[in-house]
Amino acid sequence: MAWEHFAHGADIGVRGIGATRAEAFEQAALALTAVVTDPARVVPQVGVDLHCEAPDLEMLFADWLNAVVYAMATRDLLFGRYEVHLDGNALRAKAWGERVDRQRHQPAVEIKGATYTALSVAQERGGAWIAQCVVDV
Repeated sequence: MAWEHFAHGADIGVRGIGATRAEAFEQAALALTAVVTDPARVVPQVGVDLHCEAPDLEMLFADWLNAVVYAMATRDLLFGRYEVHLDGNALRAKAWGERVDRQRHQPAVEIKGATYTALSVAQERGGAWIAQCVVDV
């Protein structure tokens, strides 16, 4: 499992790579956190349940990232650990994190939301799943 960023003009792309679709979604959420701060600095003190549904897997992925962005913004939290369960085009997840500590986390930017730009959820030939899109910062 891994995550990475990719360049996109003024915004930034997030990409999650995993052995399963759920792992790719988890890793992409870590990439989302890493846009703001180092996920290793986030202590998993508080658990938040997240749910979403969409007509297809790509829309579900965008909705998932937007659910994470919304939870971070409205609860003043950063998440450093995610557990995702997929059932068709429905997602149940738990995100663990802590309140933002501006001194320790040193947030770099505020994420406005996931976009449909470069949106993709696909399995590669080797079997790994990749979930990606550009996020508006």
